[in-house]
Parts: sequence; C-alpha cells; structure tokens
Amino acid sequence: MLRIVFLVFVVVFLAPIAVSAGRYYFRNEIADWRSADRSSAGLLPPASRNPEAVVRVFSARTVSWRGIVASHSWIVVKGAGDRAYQRFDYTAWGMPIWIDRFVPDGRWFGSAPEVIFAADGADAERMLPRIRATIAGYRYARIGDYQIWPGPNSNTFVAAVMGAVPEMRASLPATAIGKDFPYDGRWIGATPSGTGFRINLGGYLGLTVGWVEGLEVNILGAVAGVDVRHPGLKLPGLGRVGI
Repeated sequence: MLRIVFLVFVVVFLAPIAVSAGRYYFRNEIADWRSADRSSAGLLPPASRNPEAVVRVFSARTVSWRGIVASHSWIVVKGAGDRAYQRFDYTAWGMPIWIDRFVPDGRWFGSAPEVIFAADGADAERMLPRIRATIAGYRYARIGDYQIWPGPNSNTFVAAVMGAVPEMRASLPATAIGKDFPYDGRWIGATPSGTGFRINLGGYLGLTVGWVEGLEVNILGAVAGVDVRHPGLKLPGLGRVGI
C-alpha cells in the first residue's frame, strides 16, 4: 500500500513538476527580470473607448525559475464611464498592495497572462463595490505581511476578492500557489465560489471539493485534482490539462 501511495505521489505531483522544469530550461526561458517584457498582451481594449464597467482576473507564470511551479494573479477593474483601468497586485515589495504599478493586461516579466474571469457592463458594476471594499479591508495589507509560501501572497489576495464575490464562479489555476491559504483564518469553510467546501491546514495541506473548483488536493502548496465542470486534470507545474 505504501508503494502504491508513493507511486501515485510521484506520478501525480513530482512528474508534472519535472516536465514543467524541463520545458522551462529547454525553451531557454531564463531571463533577467529587469529587462523582461511587461508590455500589454492585448487582452483589454483601450479604456477610453470602452464606456462599460469591467472586471478582470488575470494570471501569469511568475518570475524566473519560480515560474516552473507558480503563477501570479491580479485584478483589473473599471467603473462605467471611467477612462482608465485600475490594476491591483499584491507583492513582496514595500506596501504589499500595489495600484497601477503595471500595465493592466501586461505580461508578467515576460509571461503572457491568461484571463481567469471576465465581466462587463451591469454585471461588472454590481461587483465593483464588494471588490473595492475587500481590497480596502484586506487583513494582510501591512509591510512584511507578504509571504511567498504558503501565503499570504498574490494568489491569496485574489482568492479573497473572489470569495467576496462568489458569483464570479471562477477558480484560480493549480499553479496559483497560495490560493488555498486561509486568509479568513478558518481552516474549514466554503470555497471562494460558494459551490463546495474546503479543509485547509495553513496552506500546507488541504482538500477542496466544489462544482466550480472541482476536486483538488493540496500538498505543500502543490495542487493536483480534477475539473468536473470543464473536464480536465489539474497538475502541479503544468496547470490545467483538458478541454
């Protein structure tokens, strides 16, 4: 039985990370973060030409070798009639909540982002007050609060906002290490989407079961699982593989 458990651990957790590491090195993705591309990925129209409210959640592989296993998430919002987007990141540099320090849909130090959630118009407008209130009252907003592992980090921050707006009905990728950190202080509770439950031991170990999140097992921040709603696998390092 122990051999079977070990084999499953190797296949499900270690092998995907090894594949991701090989892909990282063979693609020669080692670059100086200071000169890495942070320009727009073209995922948002110019704010001045878009009169509607906007809510977006983006995620991209993080800087340098950490991108083998981890991604960075952030939030972009715009009220109806506003002529500029507002971007919120949670980082390790200075005051952890950064506002408009990067291009709204910019590449994260060379890594192109993917859209995790999108809402426009009236739907987005209804979400904005809760998004802004959650950011303003975020409990880990002081210098030194950021912890790269197991959290609170950028993914913990975004997961907290998504938890305050469960109608987003979206889930951060398996590579979003820190998304399961118990930012509300509860180790047992509802998933951010409100469609299931999760048990979490300080971000180090956890189990998530939900319609939106699927089935996820967290071991030391690495997440493996099954996406039921959109059939696919969630693998450490590789992220989602499926439809």
